[in-house]
Amino acid sequence: MKLYLTPGACSQAPHIAALELGLPVEAVKVDLAKHTLPDGSDFYKVNPKGYVPLLVLDDGTSISEANVILQYLADQKPGTLAPAFGTLARWKLMELLGFIATEVHKGFGVLWNPATPAEVRAAAIDRLGTRFDLLAGTLAKQSYLTGEAFSIADAYLFVLLNWTKIHKIDLARWPALTAFQARVAARPAVQATLKAEGLSK
Repeated sequence: MKLYLTPGACSQAPHIAALELGLPVEAVKVDLAKHTLPDGSDFYKVNPKGYVPLLVLDDGTSISEANVILQYLADQKPGTLAPAFGTLARWKLMELLGFIATEVHKGFGVLWNPATPAEVRAAAIDRLGTRFDLLAGTLAKQSYLTGEAFSIADAYLFVLLNWTKIHKIDLARWPALTAFQARVAARPAVQATLKAEGLSK
């Protein structure tokens, strides 16, 4: 399998999952500014959507969207980073992934555009804050989003929380989130991912 990624982007979540699961995944770095691959070729020819992550299976089948790729990877070793498909626990995990993808991940969208007006940025950060309130409430009571076991939802949230540093969003009012960040960052697979992406200190 090949995982097309950009260091620090949402593609880092499936990268973490692959290393947590010990799956043989070849990481291919994409320059999203130029939409090119390491050999200079056009990334759009690999993924017409033009963004990461993209997982290409050994038979050439492509899977896109972070929350879907995360589930595909987890299901290669059932019960490790996600409950078995069809169980209520899995539906609850999918609910979390949907929330993270649509309410948190997409909530950062306008913040990446330097032309976004200050009042729009402030409103987006306020909306993210209400999402952080909900997540912090859960993480104040347990180590991870689904309980005491690390899951693909935690990998996804960890990556997005790291974006708060880029956008100067202070997480001090959510100590449960900062504790979660530290807990996930300490995991060996996460450390290995950060090193592989050139992001370790």
